[in-house]
Amino acid sequence: MEEKYETLKIQQESPNSGVFNLIINRPSVSNALGLNFFSEFPKVLNALDQNPIVAVIILSGSGNHFCGGIDLKSLAAIADDNSGDQGRTRERLRRKIKLMQDAITAIERCRKPVIAAIHGACLGLGINIVTACDIRYCTKDAFFSVKEVDLAITADLGTLQRLPGIVGFGKAMELSLTGRRFSGDEAKELGLVSRVFGSREELKEGVRTIAEGIGGKPPLAVVGTKAVLIRSRDVNVEQGLDYVATWNSSMLLSEDLTEAISAQKQKRKPTFAKL
Repeated sequence: MEEKYETLKIQQESPNSGVFNLIINRPSVSNALGLNFFSEFPKVLNALDQNPIVAVIILSGSGNHFCGGIDLKSLAAIADDNSGDQGRTRERLRRKIKLMQDAITAIERCRKPVIAAIHGACLGLGINIVTACDIRYCTKDAFFSVKEVDLAITADLGTLQRLPGIVGFGKAMELSLTGRRFSGDEAKELGLVSRVFGSREELKEGVRTIAEGIGGKPPLAVVGTKAVLIRSRDVNVEQGLDYVATWNSSMLLSEDLTEAISAQKQKRKPTFAKL
């Protein structure tokens, strides 16, 4: 956990807390992210996922913005990598895109819930990141844009696949084709975020309280709920029901269940073992 990263930093909310802050840490460039982010991000998420102390992850940005998009220097480097055989160049580019996609999908692979706490700009790559998160909140002054179309890019890291399921197909199409900027309040109206906070301080405190609440719930039920919801999103209802039946047949009969029932009967706060 003490390893240093170029694009990220990790902070435990408090010494005894299961809530960990994962902070995008390039404030000098509005948290625009280069190619090294795509190697660091899944590595950090996996480390947090495997740490039994971690119950919930809050993803935020340092400085004035959540994420200003992809670093244009990195984008230019990708565009300039076209020497030699064109077939091999394009195959290499496809592998690079798949690697970048996989880095964002690491949010969904992480068993622990990942909550996005968004302030300031959330542009392009930022939208790819937050649409993969499990819950999203923002400040009133946050602003968003599916920016790729203005950079001559068809968004390819998850926005076009995940955003329609969050805000609806028609709204996702409009936002993605126009690339227009929209506010935190409109993000709430669209369903992209669950709640808008008045300030960054209120966002931090509010999301911390929500994360601590989730972190106090039975861990097997929390990771199971995330896994089943993500699986059910991508299959039909019958397949989703079959998946959760299989999941609970292996996970339901646990010490968590016994403790939750006992605590309810005894009117006390339950205590659960870490994962």
